[in-house]
Amino acid sequence: MSYIKQNTSIVNRKAFHDYEIIERLEAGVVLIGTEVKALREGRANFKDSYARVINGELWVVNMHISPYSNGGYSNHEPLRQRKLLLHKRELKRLIGKIEERGLTIIPLKLYFKNGRAKIEIGLARGKKLHDKRKDIAQKDMQRDAQRELKNKYRIKI
Repeated sequence: MSYIKQNTSIVNRKAFHDYEIIERLEAGVVLIGTEVKALREGRANFKDSYARVINGELWVVNMHISPYSNGGYSNHEPLRQRKLLLHKRELKRLIGKIEERGLTIIPLKLYFKNGRAKIEIGLARGKKLHDKRKDIAQKDMQRDAQRELKNKYRIKI
């Protein structure tokens, strides 16, 4: 029997680079059996995925969940759209913000909570190139400062 990680968490790192996250929200996700098993193995990818409203419901588009290794004929389609579960008032508020301000909803993280798959979604605004450069420069300065502190307090023998 293969080892299955219990605290599986898949993070969309590229989202934090490409978008400015304004607000975060937790949503349930409708999955079929082999998708759940594949997620427990950590076999998902958020590349180019986003959420959009279709007929008053929120759906995740382009989220790739690889087929389950022991699935056989009952395996799922990897790129199918998956419905997100939110309260009606949360959904109405999100739809209003998307239409009003021109924001987008992107999945940030997928994890299990009390045995159920949850997706952390973020209300986001796309970053411009100069914003990305500023963030990279800020990270470089922080890394250099940490390196200097480490060298300053290093014990010399």
